[in-house]
Amino acid sequence: MQHAFDQSYWDEHWAAAAGHARLGPHPQLVMEAGKLTPGRALDAGCGEGTEAVWLAENGWRVTAVDLSEEVLRHARERSSAVEWVCADLLEWTPSGQFDLVATHYVHAAGPLFERLAEWVAPGGTLLVVGHSHGELHPPESTITVEDVGLDAGQWEITLAESRTREVPGGELHDTILSARKVSSPSA
Repeated sequence: MQHAFDQSYWDEHWAAAAGHARLGPHPQLVMEAGKLTPGRALDAGCGEGTEAVWLAENGWRVTAVDLSEEVLRHARERSSAVEWVCADLLEWTPSGQFDLVATHYVHAAGPLFERLAEWVAPGGTLLVVGHSHGELHPPESTITVEDVGLDAGQWEITLAESRTREVPGGELHDTILSARKVSSPSA
């Protein structure tokens, strides 16, 4: 069954999830961002804002964007150090570029990843963590490294792999891509 991952879907999802146990920041974000000099960061599809809050607590100037006003209402209670934005990432345009653009489990591909890549400043990092293809998630919510589609002439891939990690109640199978932008596209 295919889902329409629109604002209505996510508002209902997050309203039903209110009060559930929050996980800590994604370990891949902690590992990759921990290697970088803090600067300007975008958490694209921030959900409850766990990664955005972690980034802000570690010296980053963070903009966190999500389609659901329902989840952002809760995220705003967690930190005033983050700029929280309710917007569709396929329509929103940031002011300027970021030293780090991170997204965890967004349910879109193609054009979204192209937009995220454009928002990374030269020398900056793009970190994409998604559900690996498998039976636990609908196909439209999973990604492969190839789905991100970075131009090899503009990017240095620093990590591209699938990993399994333990979470309360089971395992998650993630696809992880971390890449450094080495140049801007030619005009």
